[in-house]
Amino acid sequence: MQNETNRTVIINPNKSVLVAFLLTLFFGPLGMFYSTVVGAIIMIVLYLVIGIITLGLGLIVLHPIAIIWACIAVSNHNGNLAKRY
Repeated sequence: MQNETNRTVIINPNKSVLVAFLLTLFFGPLGMFYSTVVGAIIMIVLYLVIGIITLGLGLIVLHPIAIIWACIAVSNHNGNLAKRY
């Protein structure tokens, strides 16, 4: 009789920094939902507040910040997965 053991395989796929970059580039903070939900919600609020106050000119500064934040969040996510397994 063979001794069988059950193994559980957990697959957590890495997220792509390129996908995070492109989604945030084209969709702004909505694209950030791929990389960070909390960051996306914060940026949506900031886009609305600063966009209204500056008549949209503040978005020139916010958009690159959102892109960088999304890329860093994906990189951190992938790093945490690598440490865990």
